[in-house]
Amino acid sequence: MIFCLNIPTSRHPDIPTSRKFKDSDYPVILAFFRYHCCSKIREMNRVKNQFDLTGKVAIVTGASKGIGESIARGFAEAGAKVVVSSRKQDAVNAVAKLYKKDGLEATGIACHVGKEDQLKELVDKTIDMYGGVDILVNNAATNPTYGPITESDGVVFDKVMNVNVKACMLLANLCFSSMSERGGGSVINIASVEGLKPSMGLGVYSISKAAVIMLTQSQAKEWGAAGIRSNAICPGLIQTKFSSALWKNEALMKQVKHHLPMGRIAQPDEMAGMALFLASDAGSYCTGGIYTNDGGFMLMG
Repeated sequence: MIFCLNIPTSRHPDIPTSRKFKDSDYPVILAFFRYHCCSKIREMNRVKNQFDLTGKVAIVTGASKGIGESIARGFAEAGAKVVVSSRKQDAVNAVAKLYKKDGLEATGIACHVGKEDQLKELVDKTIDMYGGVDILVNNAATNPTYGPITESDGVVFDKVMNVNVKACMLLANLCFSSMSERGGGSVINIASVEGLKPSMGLGVYSISKAAVIMLTQSQAKEWGAAGIRSNAICPGLIQTKFSSALWKNEALMKQVKHHLPMGRIAQPDEMAGMALFLASDAGSYCTGGIYTNDGGFMLMG
């Protein structure tokens, strides 16, 4: 087969300006079009591509439902290999199965974050399966009490701090070496607006989330030289099972409607975009940041 093309050669000297091409010329012609077409596409999408997580490995705790599941889904849709983690294997398997059905890459690994041996096993299994860790989302949390601080004893306090703070530090520490070896990474700690401005009845929980915020800033300061960023997201009231005691409170919902600037509570998926930004190259210059996603809660008196 012989055909004739006029091709500019200023950026590809291997192809003459005008000549008859033979079958043996196909590889050069293909290289030419790949070079020019792909370069143009990359240029057109250079900002969009910053949100691409292709080739990245992410661990998301508390990911069987709620905010964690939405973040895990967002990462998988952006191309990441996602480890969906929560306490029950059946629950994480179900989520991973749904993702795979949609052509996404995900694996479920059960882990009770309050148990150190299971934290190590989570990281070891992830590295064995995917070769390393690039992104960690510390989302798992607990709040077994609602009421004044005077009604909270040492057992409750220790449980909340163990799951909400200690586990975040230990799991990030376990991921540090892998992230460093891979040239950097992103740690995203899910804190809360309660860690910035406490509400009545959530004292111990608020204390724990304030500690998560300081943990985030300490990680950012110490780990920046290794290319590892750490940021915290502080959600407001989100409609999840975890916060059901609040959004099922009619009196509280009336206050939200009339006083919160956005006039409503949020859905879990509304947290995923900010997490994707912080996990990706789009947030490559962000570390030590405390990002509220709260419908204007922090503006209320």
